[in-house]
Amino acid sequence: MKVILNEDVKSLGEEGDVKNVANGYARNFLLPRNLAVPYNETTVAYFETKKAEIEARKESKRKESASLKEKLEANTFEIVMPAGANGKLYGAVTTHVVAETLLKAGFDIERKRIDLAGIAIKAVGTYKATIKLYEAQVAEIHFNVVAQDVESKADTKVEKKAKAAEAPAETAPAESAE
Repeated sequence: MKVILNEDVKSLGEEGDVKNVANGYARNFLLPRNLAVPYNETTVAYFETKKAEIEARKESKRKESASLKEKLEANTFEIVMPAGANGKLYGAVTTHVVAETLLKAGFDIERKRIDLAGIAIKAVGTYKATIKLYEAQVAEIHFNVVAQDVESKADTKVEKKAKAAEAPAETAPAESAE
């Protein structure tokens, strides 16, 4: 079935695009949600009148993605992960971890748009990732994976437990003296 999209639909197209889709997909998903309208003379004429408005929106999206690309490529991000003494991570840096790091830095990017060179990063070092922005625009970000000192954390936990054990013993005689 031939339809014209009313809105941007992920993995299908953008507003104003004419697409051939399965009849069931159009009937059960696109048309009831008003994401698309059937392709006919009336709807074609309607979208011809809106063509300038749609192009203006697409142009603003292109400009936004270009500025986002510049901001992303200007930064170097740091990801702190627990690692052993040899630099091997106890976990792995995945697209989810990169997306969280970007979100903390103020960039709201879906993890599906992030592409790491391999499946996951399992060692400390400097790496690159590509982010698919709008249309064919791609940003390349650089990030450092830094080891979090796990042994010192274990030592501080032991010290805290020791201090906690000593503290009640010191306060107990003072309370009984009153």
